Amino acid sequence: MISNSQDTEWLYEINAKKPILHFNFKEIWRYKDLLFLFVKRDIVTLYKQTILGPLWYIIQPLFTSVIFTLIFNYFAKFETGVVPGLLFQMAGITAWNYFKECLTGTANTFTKNQNLFGKVYFPRVIMPMSITISNLLKFGIQIVIFIGFYLGYIALGSDIYPNIYLFLFPIYVLMMGLMGLGIGMVVSAFTTKYKDLVHLLTFGVQLLMYISAVPYQISEAKAKLGSYFWLINYNPLAQIIEGFRYMTLNTGSFSWFGFFYALSTSVVIIFLGLIIFNRTEKSFIDTV
Repeated sequence: MISNSQDTEWLYEINAKKPILHFNFKEIWRYKDLLFLFVKRDIVTLYKQTILGPLWYIIQPLFTSVIFTLIFNYFAKFETGVVPGLLFQMAGITAWNYFKECLTGTANTFTKNQNLFGKVYFPRVIMPMSITISNLLKFGIQIVIFIGFYLGYIALGSDIYPNIYLFLFPIYVLMMGLMGLGIGMVVSAFTTKYKDLVHLLTFGVQLLMYISAVPYQISEAKAKLGSYFWLINYNPLAQIIEGFRYMTLNTGSFSWFGFFYALSTSVVIIFLGLIIFNRTEKSFIDTV
């Protein structure tokens, strides 16, 4: 006897009408193999046809740290206390790079993957998630290099050491990832209509780096910027970079207000990114 089709439960149901904030953990877990496949693809293909390959993970932050040390510490005379200038810059750049890579990697999610999105169904949010996860490998490699220089300076007699706030390290990494992912999803939604935003993003990220206290301490910015100090003081990224340096190098400043301000901002940004991303994925194929 054949049962009534109305009593049959569907295994999958694809519906354009979703809640304004839709994040189906059960469905994402069902596609976990695809998520890991995208992560592997992002890691393997990025430097597959380059001469130096994964060494770029090391060369880029190290070269940038040297340039920033010369410009900000030797010429501009930004103080770093007892911390060597190169190590100070490496701490800020290592933290900043993870945020930047998450942001720029997810900013063109729709335009870059329009052919794939138009042919097969899977939770679209998996794509930006895979970029954020794969960037953890780059971040891990740069952290190892940072620790190597850290131990080297200690061996040379530098009076540097982490402090008790180091237990907040995973939360700071989470905040950087959430903020980069959230802003990236917002930008990716707008690039479906305004493709030149991808080019403007390069300049925007560069400007954002300089007002996020990457190459200097917040206290130094207060002394030199005067009335424009609020641009840095109320920038949650500046609080993250400053906190990251404080817990690893014991230099700069830390406040629980700044910590929770950055944490709450990152949560708001990721929710905003998910809302805009979910609304865009319903109709983006008609505009890209």
